[in-house]
Amino acid sequence: MTQEDVTRTRWRRVAARRAVAVLATGAAVAGAAAVPAPARADGRTPGAHAGGGLARFYAQHLRWKACALGPDDEVGKQLDKAGARCADVTVPLDYARPGGRTIKIAISRLPASDRAHRIGTMILNGGGPGPAIDMPPFMREVMGEAGPRYDLVGMDPRALGRSAPVDCGWPSGTWITSAGQSRASFERSAAFAEDLAGRCARAGAGVLPHISTRNIARDMDVVRGALGEKKVSYNGASYGTYLGSVYATMFPGRLDRAVLDSSVDPAAWGPRLLGGTEVANDHALVGWADWAAERDATYGLGGSRAAVLGTVGEIIAASAREPLRVGRFRVDDRTVPLVLFDNLGTDEERPRAEFATSVQVLKKAAEQGSAEPTGPLEEELTFLLTGGESAYGSGQSAIVCGDAAAPRDPEAYWREIERNRPGSPVFAPLTHNINPCAFWPVRPAERPTEVGGHVPVLMVAATGDTRTDYPSNLALHRLLDGSRMITLPADVHAPYQRGYPNRCVNRKVNAYLATGRLPARDEICPPES
Repeated sequence: MTQEDVTRTRWRRVAARRAVAVLATGAAVAGAAAVPAPARADGRTPGAHAGGGLARFYAQHLRWKACALGPDDEVGKQLDKAGARCADVTVPLDYARPGGRTIKIAISRLPASDRAHRIGTMILNGGGPGPAIDMPPFMREVMGEAGPRYDLVGMDPRALGRSAPVDCGWPSGTWITSAGQSRASFERSAAFAEDLAGRCARAGAGVLPHISTRNIARDMDVVRGALGEKKVSYNGASYGTYLGSVYATMFPGRLDRAVLDSSVDPAAWGPRLLGGTEVANDHALVGWADWAAERDATYGLGGSRAAVLGTVGEIIAASAREPLRVGRFRVDDRTVPLVLFDNLGTDEERPRAEFATSVQVLKKAAEQGSAEPTGPLEEELTFLLTGGESAYGSGQSAIVCGDAAAPRDPEAYWREIERNRPGSPVFAPLTHNINPCAFWPVRPAERPTEVGGHVPVLMVAATGDTRTDYPSNLALHRLLDGSRMITLPADVHAPYQRGYPNRCVNRKVNAYLATGRLPARDEICPPES
């Protein structure tokens, strides 16, 4: 298997998670409740700091062990095969009460193989929010000659993966749905969101108040201390850029080299972040439609852009009349747009082809009454429509709902959907839809971090990013004094971590990681065929 194959396999596995997972709201939203404690930039909470109860956490001795938890733990087995070791880092559940209950944060470490030229430790986060313990072997390859010079550390954020996971027993791996084509569909999506929140109220009431990005950043700093490092480097994509910028703000001076790949606008982070990204997704859908039209002989979706988009519209309309029968699944107008959205994370050939075969299946189900899914579509629908990965969506929602409050009135969402539907009939009902944060049982314990300061990081941004759109990247760039940005004219999310085929981006990022020298100015990497 080539590195390209490894890259595609890994990103396909997480596409239905990290690609659709970035959700949030602006800093001030109508109907949102005030949160009690103002955020402090220094990372402390009232009554808790390194000299007031946290010293024992920073000084703890880590016990390294094999990563595999059993014969069925594929992630653990791959880490062990690569030479990584795993450990649990003890942290306070509530940093304001460091003498109280503790939880374990799971980390993996792949030691630098080039010990003579070792640079230091790099903490990795691939976005989501989602687990990241699996990332070191994959990222070592992406980082080229710089990879062997770092101890690469994957850390599962609290509430996810192996780090005190929150599993609310959801019937889905995600909390994202479209509002569909009608008021009745919206009502069903609102009931779905309320049910998800209710399940979390019952399953995680004692933990939810302490799940937030600020606490994850505090956990990250305890990990740094427990590893014996004065500074750490960082490589984060998507949500990972928000975590990285929050960490840099809360703990100034503790980052060495840092890469932020497809950045979140901190002012927009929260339960409604997707609002506005329908523009980029409409653009990407048109680009894919042009691609599919050129291959009409292969896929039969239409011989022109208009014809392909018409096929997509017909599929959605059919799913609104009656859920499509796709194998064992029933796919309605709340799910079809999510499948479309989920497949617009890149403009690469192979993912576009997989997307086209999925649309073929949906078209057949719409026209003939039923169809059998392809392997990728089966995997995707299993994630979206069954509870096999409930813990993923549950933990993710705990973080996002714990970071910022959401409007509580369902009518506010319906009005916003209807206001934006004419301009984007496929995606606006999804990007502006209600979600569990509207019914979340606890309010955020702290205000969001006011990100900023002198943070000389390297940013990577794609102009056609469908998740963290280009204006979001520019917003964070303006906040981080000393940052430099590499812009790629392409429709892709997280191009560097994805292993997107652009030698210019990869060369410039890896040169920075190897030397620590930022480009003198912002740069543009031209697309490659």
